[in-house]
Amino acid sequence: MPASDSDLYLKIRPLLFRLDPEQSHRLVLGLLGGTCRIPGVTALVRARYARRVPALPVDVLGLRFPNPVGLAAGLDKDARYIHPLAALGFGWLELGTVTPQPQPGSAKPRLFRIPGHHALINRMGFNSDGLQAFVANLAGRAKPCLLGINIGKNASTPLEHAQDDYIAALRAVYIHAAYVAINISSPNTPGLRELQERERLGRLLQELKTEQAALARAHQLYVPLALKVAPDLSDEQFAFIADAVLASGIDAVIATNTTLARPGLENELIGRESGGLSGRPLKSLALNSVRVLFRHMGGRVPIIGVGGIENANDAWERLVAGADLVQIYTAMIFEGPKIVKQIVQGLAERVARSGEQSLSAAVAAERRRVATTELKDTA
Repeated sequence: MPASDSDLYLKIRPLLFRLDPEQSHRLVLGLLGGTCRIPGVTALVRARYARRVPALPVDVLGLRFPNPVGLAAGLDKDARYIHPLAALGFGWLELGTVTPQPQPGSAKPRLFRIPGHHALINRMGFNSDGLQAFVANLAGRAKPCLLGINIGKNASTPLEHAQDDYIAALRAVYIHAAYVAINISSPNTPGLRELQERERLGRLLQELKTEQAALARAHQLYVPLALKVAPDLSDEQFAFIADAVLASGIDAVIATNTTLARPGLENELIGRESGGLSGRPLKSLALNSVRVLFRHMGGRVPIIGVGGIENANDAWERLVAGADLVQIYTAMIFEGPKIVKQIVQGLAERVARSGEQSLSAAVAAERRRVATTELKDTA
């Protein structure tokens, strides 16, 4: 990528970072969406970014992802910007979180940058235009890439009726999604994470799988379900979630959401803000979550790794730990869209050096090597 392309975002980032983070977010997406409505502009963006991302396909969930780097949920909550975002070269986009009814989310300010740590804290609270507006933004438009759709419950819905919100959302988005992510792990909807607990999780997953089966029959289309989990769980809790996923037949796990912990931010004033932490400080927690889940599920259920991934080395480490795909969000806020190509290119170079024919084969070979080394070290 020419230096002018690579450095463009970094040149304007200081100006963007003078604005309130949420205001900056809206401004960038608005400009991207507005300019891409001009005939030919989306093609130019695609030529500058997407076409420079090497092909590195991954077959998982019955889908072929053109590369393993997706956009995590939260950036495009209402499916307004799928075409310009797809033009940046992501292997897929995860949209949402969308809730059945519109809701404003938490009071502002609710999004905070910590530049010295390449981190964000958010307490957005599932701000959403609701299912009707979300689906209207998707209906009748050609999809530029694979779309995951992340669904949640309304804050006003009692936990004992949470399944009603998830089922309503699943029905509404089903035919528009490559997969549907079940978000029960945001720290910003009071009580939501209680759905990860033993007495609630099994029932919720079974009801969702029953509804998925009915929708698959009705539409002659099987859309996988992925469970998005929190990083703030013990190994015992992860073991239970893994067992519940295997027992219910949930198709994938997304590990992880943001964290309530503040690793390394003890001396940061902004670190005292409430909400979920994402970015570099989340890296170790999210990586360990993938390792623990992979160990318990034994590779029987695909894992999408997200949290603190900033470069190809991070992505490779997450894949070797057990992930099949990875997602980014915070790193793009700090580094700009060039990061997609950088990560995919770095992974492609690792595949080439391995002598394997695909990323999946290269990752499998490295997992075997790591396992053999660990066995020797413990012998």
